[in-house]
Amino acid sequence: MILRTFGPNSLSILLVALLGQLVVGQDAKEEEKNPWLDRYIKSEHRIAMRDGVELFTAVYRPRDTSQPYPILMKRTPYRSAPYGEKNYPKNLGPSLKLAEEGFIFVYQDVRGRYQSDGEFVHVTPHIDDKTGPQQVDESSDTYDTIEWLLKNVPNHNGRVGISGISYPGFYAIAGAIDSHPAIAAISPQAPVANWYFDDFVHHGAFFLAHAFRWLSSNAQTRSGLISERPPSFKYPQQDGYQFFLDIGPMKNVDARFLKGRVPFWNKMVEHPNYDDFWKQKNLLPHLRNINCPVMVVTGWYDAEDLYGSFEVYRSVEEKNPGIANTLVVGPWAHGGWARAGGDHLGSAYFGSNTADFFREQIELPFFKHHLKGAPDPKLPEAYVFETGSNQWRQFSDWPPVESRQAQLFLADNGALAFERERGSTQFDEYLSDPKHPVPYTESITTGMTREYMTDDQRFASRRADVLVYQTAPLEADLTLTGTMLADIWISTSGTDCDLVVKLVDVYPSDAEDHKYTPPTSSMSGQQMMIRSEVIRCRYRNDYSAPEPMVSNKPTRIQLPLMDVQHCFQKGHRIMVQLQSSWFPLVDRNPQSYVANIYRADEQDFRATRQRVYHSKRFPSALNVRLMIDE
Repeated sequence: MILRTFGPNSLSILLVALLGQLVVGQDAKEEEKNPWLDRYIKSEHRIAMRDGVELFTAVYRPRDTSQPYPILMKRTPYRSAPYGEKNYPKNLGPSLKLAEEGFIFVYQDVRGRYQSDGEFVHVTPHIDDKTGPQQVDESSDTYDTIEWLLKNVPNHNGRVGISGISYPGFYAIAGAIDSHPAIAAISPQAPVANWYFDDFVHHGAFFLAHAFRWLSSNAQTRSGLISERPPSFKYPQQDGYQFFLDIGPMKNVDARFLKGRVPFWNKMVEHPNYDDFWKQKNLLPHLRNINCPVMVVTGWYDAEDLYGSFEVYRSVEEKNPGIANTLVVGPWAHGGWARAGGDHLGSAYFGSNTADFFREQIELPFFKHHLKGAPDPKLPEAYVFETGSNQWRQFSDWPPVESRQAQLFLADNGALAFERERGSTQFDEYLSDPKHPVPYTESITTGMTREYMTDDQRFASRRADVLVYQTAPLEADLTLTGTMLADIWISTSGTDCDLVVKLVDVYPSDAEDHKYTPPTSSMSGQQMMIRSEVIRCRYRNDYSAPEPMVSNKPTRIQLPLMDVQHCFQKGHRIMVQLQSSWFPLVDRNPQSYVANIYRADEQDFRATRQRVYHSKRFPSALNVRLMIDE
């Protein structure tokens, strides 16, 4: 054994060496945190719009200069962080595949948000005929940004793409109106389109839990430029059902918790009807002069912007003939295609990594073709995942031409059938009590859960204030596709009410569990929600002009349900559930007519008796489309 001794100088050398190794280790860890440091050069800019307002913009361009690269842009109200030219994000671009492929990635804070100047306006109204530089909107800001990028960013190939999910999806489609000539492709994903039917209001019914969480965290006023997100609201308890029930009438929310810090909340409660405040924020009528390929992406279980996705697709199709306009729908929650594998949601299992498939086989080829000139992937008009059978389907039209109209009729004894029964009784009824509303989920949560649209509904169907209608076990697979309409005759002993309609897939008793079945549940007899929607019945005739219900008078309510592509398999049942509350997803209807329902007092809330009719004179049905290629 040899012993070595170190003098003072040797010890110093050893310490320096050890410290050097530590620094190298730290650098390696830091480089691991910022994987794009060696592959991209970051620069930050303040780009002046035509009215002089400067918008913060971060540019990440490949260090490789052997070839020019296209620009792929995202405009966002959610921060273009991290700020500082030495700070790189952990993720770059819409997906890892795109970042590895190589694009010039551009992020911009929209006006009035974080590091951008100007005034922020929620869902900026579009101006069709601008008369001067002071008339600006998201289309003009996008145009001006692209102009600057083309003149100032080196080594680009002259092609620009735009992508974004949710609110950034709104900015993607709004930015394509009167398209800049350099825009070669856009992908608005789960885009906001009309907030009276997206996100916070559904057919006049207010999505309380979702609106409160999102607005309290994302719509606070700011003073000057900021880099950090405002602190989120701290719920005093985790039981959202009890928390919102304890608040009482909606008018108490701002006074007790928001305290004027969220101006848009107060704007919303001042405008319960579909008036000019909401109409000017409807982007759909303005989706013209879009001169580039469009790929709209959404998920069947997108609880936030499913309406916007389908309506943007339809509006682009109608107003821009001749352009490539593709609809992609997978089995995802909001934004689920951009994260994880997409093989399950809650207890719903889809059999494969559907999100990986989208990113690798659809999104990447779409942008490579249109921005880089790669081979055409020849995407169909509609590329949708069929739940139930768990397979991707391609269609030349949406809804598919390979379908036909049909009706599922409510009948006696909780029956549901494609043929009307003769000699049906008049109605079924239940007591709806605002003091004991039907919960929207059995989970203990303060907000709107990602997976609620696939939740097992047995907790609801066992309540006396939920009506249940179901078919006999199916003798063969049956697939519903495209649009649906609930055409229901109801009456109430009050002067207003809500109607919630849920379409449910009932699994047979011998259904086997899978690896994502919750330990506290079972697929045996599960009632998996497939579609759901709500309408505030005062708006049954006109969203702009509410009318009281006439007490105890049978009244026809027609409620569109969002599109579907679902296979009810052999041995399963089709179920429809009807109820008048869905709390705290939807605020409580007092069930007595009040001019501004958000200003109702405690004494306005009354229990009422609701009736659902399925007689010869008042037939109630779900209008659906059946696939006919089976």
